[in-house]
Amino acid sequence: MTGALRAVFLDVGGPIYDDENFVAAVLGALDALRAADGVGPVDRAAFRTIYDEVRSAQGGSLRGALASAFLGSRSRRAELHAETRRRWVHPAGTLYPDVLPFLRALDGRVRVGILANQEAAVIAALERDGVAPYIDVWGVSAVVGHEKPSPELFEWALAEAGVTADEAVHIGNRLDTDVRPAAALGLGTVWVLRGEAPPVPTAAQLAEPDLAVPGLDGLAPALFALQAGRA
Repeated sequence: MTGALRAVFLDVGGPIYDDENFVAAVLGALDALRAADGVGPVDRAAFRTIYDEVRSAQGGSLRGALASAFLGSRSRRAELHAETRRRWVHPAGTLYPDVLPFLRALDGRVRVGILANQEAAVIAALERDGVAPYIDVWGVSAVVGHEKPSPELFEWALAEAGVTADEAVHIGNRLDTDVRPAAALGLGTVWVLRGEAPPVPTAAQLAEPDLAVPGLDGLAPALFALQAGRA
């Protein structure tokens, strides 16, 4: 039987920070690699077409698709990833305005964790923007050494929080790396429909998470109601 809600985990890109931070990083990486190859910058409209196709599918490798389209070979996706990592930052002003009110609504009621495929520098950004005082578990992939959608990062976060899967909810904006792996382990799931979520989700996609929401406003009480409904 599902217990009381004791932990809430959040992805970073989408729920907390604008995913355009990642877009800027990968575009800069593509342009740099293409310049080294002696060709011009990426066509932005063509980039958006591929980006939106991957968003809509909620599956497949974005890096692979971009490497194939703009670097001449899918085999260069690791090179693109390495170059993107160097540029991926979360500038001041890109924190969504509903994040801190949401965290304040949870403060003292549950353990809160970051559970995200991110670089270690995200911790400094979260400290700068006032998020860090609310975080009990730092499940940052570059620090922990596991990446979603593999279960290891989720299992690590659960162990660090001292909770079981049926006492936790994960909030993310992707089905393939957030909702599906969390649900497979028995966590409650919330799909935030911004950033890398599809621009127009299908009915089948909307049926996958326990909750699908446009943002974090008013979500705290809904999480406790969701957990009660799972009991």
